[in-house]
Amino acid sequence: MSRLGAALGCEVVKVRRSRVPPLTALGFSLGPLAAGLFMVIMKDPARAREWGLISTKAQVFAGAADWPTFLSVVGQTVAIGGWLLFALLTAWVFGREFADRTARTVLAVPTPRWATVLAKLLVVAAMSALLAVWAALLGLGIGAVIGLPGGSAAVLLDGVAKVAMAATLTIALLPPIALAASAGRGYMAPLGLALLLLFLAQVVAATGWGEWFPWAVPALLAGLAGPDAAALGPWSFALVAAVAVAGTAATVAWWRLADHVT
Repeated sequence: MSRLGAALGCEVVKVRRSRVPPLTALGFSLGPLAAGLFMVIMKDPARAREWGLISTKAQVFAGAADWPTFLSVVGQTVAIGGWLLFALLTAWVFGREFADRTARTVLAVPTPRWATVLAKLLVVAAMSALLAVWAALLGLGIGAVIGLPGGSAAVLLDGVAKVAMAATLTIALLPPIALAASAGRGYMAPLGLALLLLFLAQVVAATGWGEWFPWAVPALLAGLAGPDAAALGPWSFALVAAVAVAGTAATVAWWRLADHVT
């Protein structure tokens, strides 16, 4: 564990010296802010009509200007927008040394490669979790400022719990992105894979088979396809767990066995 701690400390230092995490947090703020804007528009349709078709689009997008709907939208933001931003963080953490041609330095240190991989995954998970917490807190603040109705303690707890679950499931799906960044030795392969998986998740969810596609599960849980679709079976969560375990094992194996000559 001391070896893992040393690798983790090294990764934390890299994160602290980078501008990527704060910029990602800034981008992540756009989701709750946009959801709040739609809520404001829907609360005042008369004024929204002065702006054209905004009120109609907002109604289709959200449904009702209340706390349950707002928190559902925030959860979907974490599941969908979070997937892209979490994948961006993963691509940066795992692909940085390869893109900067400093991978040999990392591989030359006596720290076991499994410890390096696990440390990177833990850093990615921690940063992603902090972003999800920030989105939830920002969403609660925006909802309070707007004065949305239906904000009972039970509703707020249920909404925040779904945001947390969506974030947890999304984070669990990141190891294949780490593998793509490692095998692809840079940023392009993982980002391309993230976009492909997001596209497939939308297509599969639209056909009604989203519960069998791991990358569609977080958004379905957040209510993207309605409350009925959010009632996922245990197999959906088992598939997400399988992706997490298999992706982590494959990434560790690649770092240990693959040719790292760059």
